[in-house]
Formats: sequence, C-alpha cells, structure tokens
Amino acid sequence: MSEALLVKNIGLLQTPEGKAPLRGAAQGRNRKYRNAAVLVENGVICAVTENGVLPDCPAGADVVDAGGRLVTPGLVDAHTHLVFGGWRQHEIPLKLAGAGYLDILAAGGGILSSVDATRAATEDELYEKSFGFLDELFAQGVTTVEAKSGYGLDTKNEIKQLTVIRRLRETHRADVIPTFLGAHAVPREYLGRADEYVALLCRETLPAVAWDGLAEYCDVFCEKGAFDVAQSRRVLTTALYHGMKPKLHVDEIEEIGGTALAKELRAASAEHLAVTGGAGMEALAAAGAVAVLLPGTSFYLNKGFANARGMIEHNIPVAVATDFNPGSCPSLNIGLCMTLAYLKYRMTPEEILTSVTLNAACAVGRGEVSGSVEAGKRGALVVWDAPDVETLCYRFGSNLAKTVITP
Repeated sequence: MSEALLVKNIGLLQTPEGKAPLRGAAQGRNRKYRNAAVLVENGVICAVTENGVLPDCPAGADVVDAGGRLVTPGLVDAHTHLVFGGWRQHEIPLKLAGAGYLDILAAGGGILSSVDATRAATEDELYEKSFGFLDELFAQGVTTVEAKSGYGLDTKNEIKQLTVIRRLRETHRADVIPTFLGAHAVPREYLGRADEYVALLCRETLPAVAWDGLAEYCDVFCEKGAFDVAQSRRVLTTALYHGMKPKLHVDEIEEIGGTALAKELRAASAEHLAVTGGAGMEALAAAGAVAVLLPGTSFYLNKGFANARGMIEHNIPVAVATDFNPGSCPSLNIGLCMTLAYLKYRMTPEEILTSVTLNAACAVGRGEVSGSVEAGKRGALVVWDAPDVETLCYRFGSNLAKTVITP
C-alpha cells in the first residue's frame, strides 16, 4: 500500500469535530461536507476538501472512489468483554422462567460460568476466538475497540486475558485498548469474602498487571451483588497508584453510589447507567466522565433503557457501545445499538454518530487521535453503502459498511 491514500467522490462526509467529548447541544453538531475528498498520508489525515475540489495528491497515491456514498470516521466500541471462554446459551431458559441477572450469578452461573470456561481455555484458544470477534467488529466499521478482562478473577488468568488483548493489539488492524476488570465479580473461592478478594487484587494482581504494562484502565463492577462503593474505591485508588485510569460499571441494576465515586475519582467513564436518576446525573456532569450507554444489554435483558436525553440535558457527554459479552449482550452488532439509541434513547442521528465516534474515543483516551475526520487525526474512515447517517440508524440489523480504511 502507498504511503498516501485519497478517498474521493464522497457524496456526504459527516463527522463531529474536536479532541474533547461533546456534551449538551454540541453533541448533535456534526460537520457535513458535500462532494468531498480526504487525503491520508503516512496514516494521518492531512487534508479534507469539499465541493468537488481535490487536495494536492502525491504521485502514486492509492485511490478509493466512494461512489457518492456516505463517509464517516471509523467507529469506536468503547465497552466490550471481548476475551472469554465458552458461551452461556444455557441461561436463556432460566431468564425466560424469570431468573434475574443477580439470581443467576448468586447460583454460581452468569459471570462465574464464563470464569470457569476462560480458566480452562488456553491463551492461544482465547486469542483465535477473540481475533474472530475483532474481525466481525472491524467489518462493521469499528476501528477502535476497548477490551476488558474480568473472566479470570485470579492473577494468573487475568494476566492471561490481558496478554491475549495485547496480542490482539499487536496483530489486528483495529486499535485495541486494554482495561483490567478483575473486580467483575467475586470468584467462587472467595464467595462471602469479598474484602479478602479485593485485598488480593490490590496486593498481587494489580501490581502484576502494572509490572507488565498490560492495562491502560481499571474498571470495577460497582453494583449490588458485586462490589460496594468502599471496595470499588480501594481497587481504583490502588489502580491509580499503579498508573491505570479509573472506569466504573455503575447503575446497571441499582443505584448504590457509583456515580458519586466516579465524581470523586474523576473517572474517565461511567458505564451502563440504566437506572441513573437526577442526582447521579449531577454527579456525572461534575465528574466530566463520559457516560457509556449499552442499549443492546437493556434490549437483551428486557430491562429499562438509560435516560440518554436526560444525560444530554445535564451536559453529560454520551457514548454508545455494544457491551459484547457471553451473558447479557452476546452481539457484536454496533449498528443495532445505533438503531436502539435512535428508537429507545430518542437520540438524533447526529448525536448517535458523535456517540460512536468522538465521545467513545474520548472514553478510551483516543480523542486526540481518533473519533473525527480532521487534519492531524488517524486515517480511520468508513465508506457506507448509504447516503446519510439517518440510513445507518434506520436500517437495523444490517451491516452497511462497504469499505473500512485504517492506517
């Protein structure tokens, strides 16, 4: 491939702008270029033109003819549990019979079932399986992916998951961001002794993760039946000491104070937020955290959807992600999540595009280099078999990505 790439004959180039998360009314403001072209050199966007004007292009540049189609930034999936063993299709009858998420977890299923399968799998088996998942996301226009651990729940197997994520980062075309989620659930060997498990994470696992530089972020499932606020604070402050930035799973099932902790620790993101009320929104707005919402999980669990409109009104930057995992959202379809954001969150197509590009990039520390089509940013683009972003939100369940471009 040449060091230069020209994408021309773009019917509509639509993108948010900037390097910081967009909030409030600004989330719905996209720049729209008609009859546009983009020049990428050495993997970096160096010119964006419109009205049929082509940028000065080096001799021998590769050319992609968009054929009058829509072009957007590469999408960002800011919340996935990409690396796991096994599946959990056997839980569906339990759910249909009325068992809740926490009921299944308390019975030794749920996350703990995935822990058993992940511990039993080899590193190579997990790598091959996860590489296939990344391929599926990439084919849908996702060029940046956050991947969490959290199905090892001991030092050896958390390191195994994070090592797989490092290998994916080194070998796949997508940019993969690693997050340590050792505080995802209390493992069987520590049931009834959550404080002792937290102590193990802080004394042994987090230092080992930091020693090998395996994670940029640390996440905690701060929820009834998982980890309380004090336990979550201990894990995240230890992670901060070791150089990992904090994230939080909060308010998926009950509000127990996780949003206030996000404010206290200046978390990069707070995720799920399905039951967050007014006080929680005020805390998030003060925290400056990106709200990463997961409509596919609400759909699959047949639970309430997050109040995205309220968050936007509270000037909270909103991102939308898949939450791909084997239990509560076994789907990699980010397009379906965009449609659910349209129908259930009542977000506009412009707000949705920002939520799966710039705001999602900022949630994973990539806002400076990804999430928009602007000079100086990474040359990650998607040519869509669609005339506009409205069509992407309207055509639910269909993959409309025609050409995915990355450096």
